[in-house]
Amino acid sequence: MMPHPCRILKKCTTFGGFDTRPCPFLNSPSNIGYELEIQSVVGLNFDFVLLNLTKHSSYLIYNASMFFSSAVQKQYLEKYGLNEMIPVAANDVAFSIHAVLLTAFTLFQIVIYDRGNQKVSRTSIGIVCVAWLTVAVCVFIAFPSHSWLWLISCFNTLQVVMTVIKYIPQAIMNFQRKSTIGFSIGNILLDLLGGVTNYGQMVVQSIDQNSWVNFYGNIGKTLLSLVSIFFDVLFILQHYLLYPAWKTVTSRDVDVTGKKPLLKTSDDENKEDV
Repeated sequence: MMPHPCRILKKCTTFGGFDTRPCPFLNSPSNIGYELEIQSVVGLNFDFVLLNLTKHSSYLIYNASMFFSSAVQKQYLEKYGLNEMIPVAANDVAFSIHAVLLTAFTLFQIVIYDRGNQKVSRTSIGIVCVAWLTVAVCVFIAFPSHSWLWLISCFNTLQVVMTVIKYIPQAIMNFQRKSTIGFSIGNILLDLLGGVTNYGQMVVQSIDQNSWVNFYGNIGKTLLSLVSIFFDVLFILQHYLLYPAWKTVTSRDVDVTGKKPLLKTSDDENKEDV
């Protein structure tokens, strides 16, 4: 049985994480609420959302399989030890379901709200198609030998790869626009909190079990938190240091002022007289 601090931390992680962990029920809705308020998705990279849906879907398959399938659990314990704990808890499954639903709703918002001239790139569509074709091949390979643990590990690997890829379009878009307006920083702050708390949960569980298998037995979760923290820090730097809102507003005011003529023409004077 877990010691008292570990039980507390496990309960905390039920409410965690944009990608894996703490605060799913607080975090993901922040961008949705922002879009509902302004009735626009301009500034939110559509490639990010599409890749995010693929990522969360593959992670849901991994978490649900590991948590509910006795065959997968048996193969995991045979590989890592009969005394080891299963690396997926109920909060992980709840998060994945929640994340898939809200990411799908974000795609729905993209369809109905003002999106300017933004659209999903062919590159992202191609990446998603290749990703699902690859896991389809893995299914055919695993089925004859019933290698279920290996199969869900493929989905776990896919979600890590998609996590790395999905952040890049938004980071580049922020750089090109020199602005983070339209991209909710609330998601990122909660995601960072989730990543740190996730590592805390894993450390406490490992100390409780006197084993560090929890880290490499679910390497996807470990890498996922690491990648997410890296990009979270990058987005925070972009939002607060490189492209803060006051700089963006000031630059736009300068652009508008620069378009006004320094001297009034005779036509302008006649219009004022009239």
